[in-house]
This record gives sequence, C-alpha cells and structure tokens, in this order.
Amino acid sequence: MVALKRATGLKEIRGKPQEPGKSPKAKFGVFGVELIEKEVKRAGNSGRVYLPLEWVGKHVKIIRID
Repeated sequence: MVALKRATGLKEIRGKPQEPGKSPKAKFGVFGVELIEKEVKRAGNSGRVYLPLEWVGKHVKIIRID
C-alpha cells in the first residue's frame, strides 16, 4: 500500500473532517474511456442517475464531487 501511495502521489486522509457532517476531500486518479457529468435526481427514497443504454453491462465508477 505504501508503494502504491508513492507511485500515485496520493496521500491518506486521517483525522476528523474540518466541517462537522462533511467528509474530507480526497484526490482520485481514474483512467477510463468516456466521462459524463450528471446531477443525481430523486427516485423515491434514493437517488438515480440515468446513463446511456450502451453502458448497460459495463463497469462504471461514481465519484461524488460536492
């Protein structure tokens, strides 16, 4: 794990968030094929993001940015 942190230049976040109720920010490095930015919409008791039909069966990663 230490070698991975050195290779990617990422730092581990420790301690409490600066603002109570908010998670500390982290930096992620992701490689992919395509990027779509969307807003999560309400769907009953949860949230939903619609993606292109061509993405069905593909692996995706969701990162909350705010």
